[in-house]
Amino acid sequence: MKPVYSVVVPVYNEEEVIAESYKRLTTVMESMKEPYELIFINDGSRDRTAQIIAEFVQNDSSVRLLNFTRNFGHMPAITAGMEYAKGDAVIIIDADLQDPPEVLPNMAKLWKEGYDVVYGKRKERQGESLFKEWSAKLFYRFINSMVPIDLPVDTGEFRLMDRKVCDAVNNLREKHRYIRGLVSWVGFKQVAYEYVRVERFAGVTKYPLRKMMTFAMDAITAFSYKPLKLATTLGFIISLCSFIYMVVILWQWIFTDTTIAGWASTVGLISFTQGIVLMILGLMGEYMGRIFEEVKNRPIYIVHEVLGYDETV
Repeated sequence: MKPVYSVVVPVYNEEEVIAESYKRLTTVMESMKEPYELIFINDGSRDRTAQIIAEFVQNDSSVRLLNFTRNFGHMPAITAGMEYAKGDAVIIIDADLQDPPEVLPNMAKLWKEGYDVVYGKRKERQGESLFKEWSAKLFYRFINSMVPIDLPVDTGEFRLMDRKVCDAVNNLREKHRYIRGLVSWVGFKQVAYEYVRVERFAGVTKYPLRKMMTFAMDAITAFSYKPLKLATTLGFIISLCSFIYMVVILWQWIFTDTTIAGWASTVGLISFTQGIVLMILGLMGEYMGRIFEEVKNRPIYIVHEVLGYDETV
């Protein structure tokens, strides 16, 4: 029977929480009394996550498992789940239970009312440090200021999408994928569903500061070339200031005796301008690196094993 709902759950080293996640997802989906499938994407876990989910597959015909050959990342895992999903509506949710499965019936209700995308908007973030909350708010607003499309703030990948939205996003074949940005880019009728994001049920976050910085860079470079325009503007301003500085020095040399022979100001100015040049070159390198990845056209993930499907997908 074709599922109405496909629930995409990327997992990486989640053995401490996966049983509870499966239990709560199953309880919620069964309460909706419509056919569904749970698609777990094992993103190269090194613990017992894959073995535990394989047991679910043996005992529950609605569970699917995709095992990657290695760790490819959160976005490739979500992409794989979306490409394997068969449902009329596709739900993306993490296994850590910070996004509570219990709100899914309300999100499905909005979908049935005619909305193509129902995205979760966090009105409160429990169990997170002040730095984490502040940096997250800053991140969303900064990204919004940099890209030419309207990205909802205080949202993650937690959302429900109509089949046609999922298909539209699947047709976008770029390598560095920022899923929430792609969903906003394709358009359709979208609405926010506000909820309280709770503390992680168990385990540790898979998004430390380093990964968040990489994630931010992917988001910006995937949708905007504004940083390159800012670099051009900055270069012009520095050149103008340098020219004015040289005029001032020349005037002092001709009309006053206040100039002092030495290298301090020269070295300082050169170091500053060279630092800016290197920063701009690094920024250009980020864009060139992403072009390089696109040109190679390698797959963004490789599936080692598929469990729970009766037929080839």
